[in-house]
Amino acid sequence: MKMSSNVIKNFLSKSSTRLYPFEVRDPFDACRYELYNDIEECIFCGNCQRTCPSQCITVDKTSGVWDCDPFACVYCSICVEACPVHCLHQKKTHREPATERQMIHMQGTPPQPKKKAKKTQKDDNHESNA
Repeated sequence: MKMSSNVIKNFLSKSSTRLYPFEVRDPFDACRYELYNDIEECIFCGNCQRTCPSQCITVDKTSGVWDCDPFACVYCSICVEACPVHCLHQKKTHREPATERQMIHMQGTPPQPKKKAKKTQKDDNHESNA
């Protein structure tokens, strides 16, 4: 009987928590949320993989595959700062709740190596005469 007044008061008052999937709070300004790679700009250099302290990122330059394990990621944004082309970003929202483990898998096209310009015989003759 001692708790009946508390039970009735809590039952009739406003809830102190929000129903998360249905009521989402606005994100804070300075927080780091879900990692995202703009795969069209990525050069697959592997800097993000080398600098990641939790080793959650794998980059395959030959096939153009960029993978991230969001369950291992600590959202420190070191990889974002290490990216030379600034294709890594952190979204302003959390990941959606999931019942299964979901990896971030992105397929892109690795940049082709630049071919060196071949010297012509005319250029070689000009250099030898000089």
